[in-house]
Amino acid sequence: MVLLAQIVGALYGLLAVIFGAFGAHALKKLLSEEQLKSFETGVKYQMYHALVLLVVGFNFNMDVAFQQYMVYCFVIGTFLFSFSIYALVISSAKGKKLRFLGPITPLGGLLLVCGWGLLLYSFINNLI
Repeated sequence: MVLLAQIVGALYGLLAVIFGAFGAHALKKLLSEEQLKSFETGVKYQMYHALVLLVVGFNFNMDVAFQQYMVYCFVIGTFLFSFSIYALVISSAKGKKLRFLGPITPLGGLLLVCGWGLLLYSFINNLI
């Protein structure tokens, strides 16, 4: 589980840099200002959670279930949140908005909130 957090964290970081550059250069001509901001939101959240996964991967043993759930929440939540935004923005720019992805974004956000809650729980648990 530690290795999963580290590998996915590094992968998400790598892809965030690539997608950020892609959005800033290639998509700048295709997207409206609002669409570009949405795309950038996906990139920012992906990078934030890439860093969180790396920190968690290097600082936790994942020997208790809630720490493993935390990693799953960050991995799956980031994928659902950021990648649904990318797909919605790009499909909208091409005139074929994939509306079924609309509910996926908040579900990803909810998983991210759960991951942060589990991280907070971990810290509080260490105090007790």
